[in-house]
Amino acid sequence: MSDQKPTYLTSEGLQNLKEEIHFLRSHERPRISGAIADARAQGDLSENAEYDAAKEEQGLLEARISKLENTVAFARLLDESQVDSSKAFILSTVTVKNVANGMKQKYTLVSEQEADFSSGKISITSPIGKGLLGKEVGDKVDISVPAGKVTLEVMEISRG
Repeated sequence: MSDQKPTYLTSEGLQNLKEEIHFLRSHERPRISGAIADARAQGDLSENAEYDAAKEEQGLLEARISKLENTVAFARLLDESQVDSSKAFILSTVTVKNVANGMKQKYTLVSEQEADFSSGKISITSPIGKGLLGKEVGDKVDISVPAGKVTLEVMEISRG
């Protein structure tokens, strides 16, 4: 795929992807191969639900491995020291205030692969992430979220 866009990752994010690929290859592939062999040993494959399920799981696993390998192949490491902290960009930690209710929230803008909402890491491709990109302290932005439209004010931008 020559039209593949680069994925910007931190060194930690890239390492996590490589570890996941290793785990899937070294643990999940053999486990699924064993399940296929066990199901095959049961005889008639035309009516063998275990065999069909194991083959489907194998297909999903191989697709996941392929997707991860492709992401790693096109990964570009981000140098956090080169990120401009006057505007919200990838790797920026942005504190925002919901204009309607005054609640503050802190988000770190990361690639889609590193997003983890529970730890405050949101993807730059998410509605909030897209809305915050390029904004400066004091900017207000209207963002469409599943619950409706929300207006956020950028209170602080930092790195890391």
